[in-house]
Amino acid sequence: MEPNLPDVVLWSIPAFVLLTVIEMVSYRLHPDEDAAGYETKDAATSLTMGLGSLGFDLLWKIPILAIYMGVYELTPLRVPVVWWTVLLMLLAQDFFYYWSHRGHHVIRILWACHVVHHSSEKFNLTTALRQPWTSATVWPFYLPLIACGVHPAALAFCQSANLVYQFWVHTERVGKLPRPFEYVLNTPSHHRVHHASQGGYLDRNYGGILIIWDRMFGSFAAEAERPVYGLTKNISTYNPLRVATHEYAAIARDVRAADNWSERAGRVFRGPGWQPAAKAGAVTAATDGTAATAATTLTPAASAPDTLSPQASAPDTLSPQAPAPERAL
Repeated sequence: MEPNLPDVVLWSIPAFVLLTVIEMVSYRLHPDEDAAGYETKDAATSLTMGLGSLGFDLLWKIPILAIYMGVYELTPLRVPVVWWTVLLMLLAQDFFYYWSHRGHHVIRILWACHVVHHSSEKFNLTTALRQPWTSATVWPFYLPLIACGVHPAALAFCQSANLVYQFWVHTERVGKLPRPFEYVLNTPSHHRVHHASQGGYLDRNYGGILIIWDRMFGSFAAEAERPVYGLTKNISTYNPLRVATHEYAAIARDVRAADNWSERAGRVFRGPGWQPAAKAGAVTAATDGTAATAATTLTPAASAPDTLSPQASAPDTLSPQAPAPERAL
């Protein structure tokens, strides 16, 4: 018998709208020059991506639900839906969410789905609504729960609760919370780190509701310097279709330009930014050569370290057929 659980996302929509309006008004009444704040086109793009994801998710759920129900019928295990098992299911779902989230950052074809959520250079409550249209890559991570007897409807409830919780952590208007909360829970401070594009913040703080998974598995970083949001190479577009598909297009270009099947597989299944050893060495050598040439032409008043950086010179050395993939957390 299917569990009768509430649609927490539907019930939360009024709160989403109210909190977003309050945040917008707070920026108008108490502006913060250092905060990313709001930009009309950016917020509109986030809202469009969120609405689009609702429609596409309905399509993806048809085959996914069929697979989940098939596995559920095959397993002899059953987890009853009572208050204490719901708490355990929420804990287990959050654990598998951590690994799903981490996987969608370190495997490029999965990153192509999740990069949508990180494509804004702002960080506000509308950023939480910037969701992908290709979320069909998430379901395999939760198969162990179904195999253990968790009903697909109970899993859907836990996923919705996790999603609703994460809405409020997409803000710069909340500082650090008391230490016990910061130690256990995913908070706005932790999630600002996750959305930052600085090198020291990359691949950090994947937790959904709990941050303890990051502490346990070595992916935690505390907020220190002010985050810079967006991707390491921003896409500079408000076109929802391009936002949804730009990394898939970049993968296709890289696969087409690859020299062999090993490189093609790496372009798809290795991490974002991965380069074959030979090409990575060529880029490094070209960068070093450019830096050395520049250093010999600089005057003493303008030394090389102050005027030239690998970040500035590297894009000139990359092939236009194989652009570096966008990446941020």
